[in-house]
Amino acid sequence: YMVYPAACHRRFEHSLGVMELAGRVFDVITNDENIRFASVGSILPDRGELPYWKRALRAAALCHDMGHLPFSHAAEKELLPAQRTHEDLTVALIESDFLAPIWASGTPISAEHVKKIAVGQRKLKEMPFTEWESILSEIVTGDALGVDRIDYLLRDSHHVGVEYGRFDYHRLIDSVRVLPRSTDEGGSSEPLLGIEIGGLHSAEALLLARYFMYEQVYFHPIRRIYDIHLKEFMLAYFGTDKYPTELAGHLAMTDNEISVAMSLAAADAARPGHHAAKMIIDRTHFRKIYSSASSEHSALDAGARLFGPVKEKFGEDQVRFDTYRQSSNATDFPVLIDGGLVKSSLELSDVLVKIPLTAVDFIFCAKEISEEARRWIEANQVDILQSGGTK
Repeated sequence: YMVYPAACHRRFEHSLGVMELAGRVFDVITNDENIRFASVGSILPDRGELPYWKRALRAAALCHDMGHLPFSHAAEKELLPAQRTHEDLTVALIESDFLAPIWASGTPISAEHVKKIAVGQRKLKEMPFTEWESILSEIVTGDALGVDRIDYLLRDSHHVGVEYGRFDYHRLIDSVRVLPRSTDEGGSSEPLLGIEIGGLHSAEALLLARYFMYEQVYFHPIRRIYDIHLKEFMLAYFGTDKYPTELAGHLAMTDNEISVAMSLAAADAARPGHHAAKMIIDRTHFRKIYSSASSEHSALDAGARLFGPVKEKFGEDQVRFDTYRQSSNATDFPVLIDGGLVKSSLELSDVLVKIPLTAVDFIFCAKEISEEARRWIEANQVDILQSGGTK
């Protein structure tokens, strides 16, 4: 909201949206008319059990983000103990005494089922999943067709006020099917979430929307530097004790507490994190002086090679470096085509094959010296890059 004033939405409404979309996908994939393969029908529970599984799925969708720290991803890696993530806190909350009365009320829901569906097999590597549980988890957490992604792209684009994240999600959800990975001879019959061919353009639009939202919104340089200042403030605020990972402390620590603490720190130089808080509150954030996207020297390591000499020239306290490399587009999913054949989306879509991976490098520096630093980079970057990162 410091960059896009209308972006004041919270994860609560996002979680409600994920719950709603998950229920819609469930109804589509369990519709008898949409079950075209015996191998798929064999993994579905009995009809009488479907209402239970829909409740478990919706509960998992509602709970999938409970473990997030204040302001989400900004300082998660630095504040949580090594090897722990917000998913670990989500699992702990689902299993906790806080939610036990909810799972036991009315028609009981298994906390283990909710946990599996909400977090997924990649995070619960030691826990066995049935094929049906894997499908339900993929509805929420799937990289290609998961409703978590569908909702946050639509919701963020709406609140931010851009068109990049919009696509025909109604058509996409109507086309979702559980399909074998392949019908080719010798191919895997592993059931996965896929689509009928008529929804392929909508799936392309979803994955293009993700690319454009990352490029234009999530990696907007001012939004990124606010994340850096926010991380610095939170590290100073929590100190050596770091974040309260016991559940009561986690539940008590929200965006509101951090916002108040920032306001107090910005007004009092004696408080921890004063400098970072003041830059956020007063909007005196560091300015972008270099980005790989805007430079002819856009090799993957150009930003990192430039940063060392810039830091040496202007001082460590005056500069910041930000880098991100997307590891995968997750564009491979099964598609049901005419004749009852199932093919990989990458065989059928030139668009999906060509979606670029997001890769950015930014160098920021203090506002007061930003013009000087920018001119210095322009004058010296060719020599620095040709010399391997020294000047």
